[in-house]
Formats: sequence, C-alpha cells, structure tokens
Amino acid sequence: MTTSPIILPSPPFIHAAGLANLRDAGGYPTSEKGKAVRRALVYRAADPTHLEDDGVAVLQQLGITHIFDLRSVTELSKGTELPREWPGARRIFVPVFLDKDYSPEARALRFGHYSTGGAEGFVKAYSSILAAAVDPSNPYFPFRTILQHLASPATDPPTPILVHCSAGKDRTGVLIAIILALLGVPDEVLAHEYSLTDLGLASRQEAIIERLVASEPSMNGDRAKAARMVRSRAENMLGTLAHIRSTYGSVEDYVVNHVGLSPEDVRRIRENLIVDLAEGEEPVDWRRHTLAQAQL
Repeated sequence: MTTSPIILPSPPFIHAAGLANLRDAGGYPTSEKGKAVRRALVYRAADPTHLEDDGVAVLQQLGITHIFDLRSVTELSKGTELPREWPGARRIFVPVFLDKDYSPEARALRFGHYSTGGAEGFVKAYSSILAAAVDPSNPYFPFRTILQHLASPATDPPTPILVHCSAGKDRTGVLIAIILALLGVPDEVLAHEYSLTDLGLASRQEAIIERLVASEPSMNGDRAKAARMVRSRAENMLGTLAHIRSTYGSVEDYVVNHVGLSPEDVRRIRENLIVDLAEGEEPVDWRRHTLAQAQL
C-alpha cells in the first residue's frame, strides 16, 4: 500500500486531469544502435470517460486525432456516462471482446485460480486477448484497424493516436507490446514499459483491490492475493512474448498470418515509427523508472 504520493517519471507519463495511466509509448531504444521508437505518435491510457476539460486541452496539444477504444459493449453498458469525445479527435470502437467484461476486476475473477504468484494466469489471460483480437467473428478487427493506421503511407503519414481499454493495462498492454516488439524493442525493455502501469494506476489500485476482495468469496479476504492479480509485473509480458513465439512463430508471424497485415504494412510501420536518435539525444532511460517503481 502506498503511503505517499507517487511521482510519475516524465517521460513517459503525461498529466491530463481526469485521465489515469497516460503515457507516450515512444522513445524506447530498439535493438539497432542509434535507433529509437518515434515519440508523440502512440499514446496509451486508461478509460478517458472522466477526462476533465483541462485534460482535453492536453490531449489536443498532443495532436491526438484517433481514440481507439478496446472495451466491450458489456463494459460500456455498465457506465452511466458516454465516452468522452472532443473536437479534433474521433473515437473508434474496436472491441477485443464483443460481449465480455474485461475490466481488471473481471479479469482477475476469471483467472483467480492463477493468483499464487506466478505469471501463468496472466499468460493465459493474455493468450485469450491475442486470440479474440483476431477472431474472424469479430467484425471490428481491433488490432488490424490500429496497426493499419500506423502503416499509413509516407504520402499520408499516421497521426497521433490514443489506445485505451478500461484501465489501459491488459488489452492495451498486449497491443503496445506487439507494436514495440515489431519495432525491435528488446523484450526486457518492452516488458518494463508494460510494468509501468503499476505506477500509472497506483492511485486506483487500492480501490480495485478493495472491490475484488469484497466481491469474490474465493479471496477469503486475502488482500495480498488480490494485489498480485491486479499488478503488472514484467514477468507477465515476458511470458506472453514466449507464448506468442511458441504458438504463432514470432510477433511478426502473428501480425501477418493472424492479424492480417501484409509484409509491406509491417515495413511501413517500421519506417513510420523507427527514428534515428539525434546527436546527443538519449532514448527513454527506462532503467531509471525502477527508482519510481520502488515507491510502490
């Protein structure tokens, strides 16, 4: 349990009033020396329903034109407020699951018997995300739709996007990991990026744990067990990457053979999102983030 305010490292975190877990997925080093992921193009966050006007102004300053919403109809129907929209940006409904609640609490209950401390439950949960995102019965083609935007041709380059689900943790985390892996970001770096959600959701984590303990009899009041189920440990994503490679061959094989992008699309994504570091420019110091995570 946190006892003092969490200081979010910036970059990658960005403060926008009413929006949790907002950060730039760019700036990370690739495996090629002197190269990094383009900044200010792919942003990730939690649900922006409660975004305040000052927060909207921040997102407008970032130039975000597309808000890709990965939540299901079931999740949207639970809310009493409509998803927030604003001039200059278009909300695009791209549910991974058509009729399932995949909020952190619901996911934790579904895979609760894996909460003994290992990453196995998260790998199982994330394997279902990978499968649902490419299910032929899903007419929204969520991963394909977002990746095709990033694969826009040089004559009409991609504009900044915001990707979110309920907490910006699981579905969003899997998609961002796929993007970073395609760009050649080393596993340990992208897994660390995923783990930053623990910082981004620190203000909400206790409330999620409380609801989980109160609503699920199998918890037997075990707060430590509930806490393990809502954390975003790097090992969860490392295990998911291993699952992708053992099941689909590679991240690129998954994207081409299952998501439905062409090799040319993948080439354009890399062309659009991999940049040279300017002289004296440094990529995101991801190792320094561990100091902030030590506050948790």
